[in-house]
Amino acid sequence: MSPSSFAVAPGKAESELRFDETRRKVGLVVGPLMFLLVLAWPFTSLNPEAHRLAAVMSLVIVFWVTEALPLPVTSLLGPLLAVALRVAPVAEVFRPFSSPTIFLFIGSFILAQALFVHRVNERIAFGVLSWRVVGARPARILIAYGLLAAVLSAWMSNTATAAMLVPIGISLIHFMESAADIPKKYGTALMLVTTYCCSLGGMATPVGTPPNLIALGFLDDQLDVRITFVQWMLFSVPVVLVLLVFVFIYLTWVGRTGVNEIPGAEEIIAERKAELGPWKRGEINSLIAFGTTVFLWVGPGLLALALGTDHPIARSVLDRVPEAVAALSGVVLLFVLPKSKTEPSTITWKQAAQIDWGTILLFGGGLALGGLAASTGLAPVIGDGVLSLAPTTDLVAITFTAAIFTVVVSEAMSNTAATTIAIPIIIPIAHAVGVDPIIPSVAAALSASVAAMLPVSTPPNAIVYASGRVTITDMLKYGVLWTATSVVLVPALVLLIAPMFLG
Repeated sequence: MSPSSFAVAPGKAESELRFDETRRKVGLVVGPLMFLLVLAWPFTSLNPEAHRLAAVMSLVIVFWVTEALPLPVTSLLGPLLAVALRVAPVAEVFRPFSSPTIFLFIGSFILAQALFVHRVNERIAFGVLSWRVVGARPARILIAYGLLAAVLSAWMSNTATAAMLVPIGISLIHFMESAADIPKKYGTALMLVTTYCCSLGGMATPVGTPPNLIALGFLDDQLDVRITFVQWMLFSVPVVLVLLVFVFIYLTWVGRTGVNEIPGAEEIIAERKAELGPWKRGEINSLIAFGTTVFLWVGPGLLALALGTDHPIARSVLDRVPEAVAALSGVVLLFVLPKSKTEPSTITWKQAAQIDWGTILLFGGGLALGGLAASTGLAPVIGDGVLSLAPTTDLVAITFTAAIFTVVVSEAMSNTAATTIAIPIIIPIAHAVGVDPIIPSVAAALSASVAAMLPVSTPPNAIVYASGRVTITDMLKYGVLWTATSVVLVPALVLLIAPMFLG
């Protein structure tokens, strides 16, 4: 998840601003030209509706890549043009905007907003850093900090987690550098572990980051395949744990200090923890609502594992309490539980409405165009075209290709937009060669979160870059090895583990 209200506005250099403006202007010219070119080209393999949709999608993809318009606006422009060009009736085009996954987005975003408003995440952060086992040792602080980022990001916005942890990390770095002769590269490593672990934590649960929900939404909408909350975690958590081990070894080496202990570090963390004071009613209510939602997310899946997914009781519970209903139940609790005698709810609607509606619209628009690509017959034609370029067409090759493609695209744009583009292409390609699209789609969604070489790739990257402690050179230098390793490990682990739970 990436609610915009959580993000720290990245400070951009003048050169980056000029590049963004140039890219936007290029998109405004190239997008319409691509639209007209595709519309005028005699594609004999496409029916008229699919032909017009191909023109619309070419415009949308160019606009997404160049950010000629804000991503959510482009996501509305695509369906609008599809209706205007009579690709499909308006009710069919806009039906995906009422997908259950849309309401799962809304519910989980509001729950994360409540935790952020009441600073529950800060209380957890300082609580973990104050553990005696962490102490004042730089390497242990780095690992604890990374684990904290991963655990929080699994359940709330990875953007919110990064926005909360970066200021804490900066204050720790300043203190440690003043209290001991800590090299600058330790600060770089601590910031990089923030962005890497926030992204990794987001991979662990369906609600951790939008690419996960986007993949689940497309699988449900186009293949009628439902992956439960627990099923996702059964294969994603082992993947995340393996990657966490690698990142801790890697960044502990990068940030080696030669100092065993920092005098006074424990005191400053304890002081920050004490400043939060005793637990307040709003914090407790937020945890109750969040805990209830997690129970409703995980409970039905565990019941299905115990009884079997075809058992009548398990099937009934899964049907009655899908993930979207669980998330919205938690949201209702936030408005039922009073914060105080004078405040009848834990959060106000004004606070709840600060979620990232843009990401929701982006997902809805992508889902709409993906559905139209399937219904008009455009998707199989795209799949056949891409397959003609592929050297092999077995499951392993398709899965690795899907992962690499998504990572490459994610380096040039947000991972949310990249996944929205990639999954509708991957599904028809897999179908065209007789491969089950589930594994490649899951590998692509998880791989979208490991792009780490540029600030634009993920919101945590942008926030860490804005801290001033990580330069573009640092991101590229350390991100190359991290991304290259991850894009091999993720599809390999998905191929190894996921079939056991998605068969």
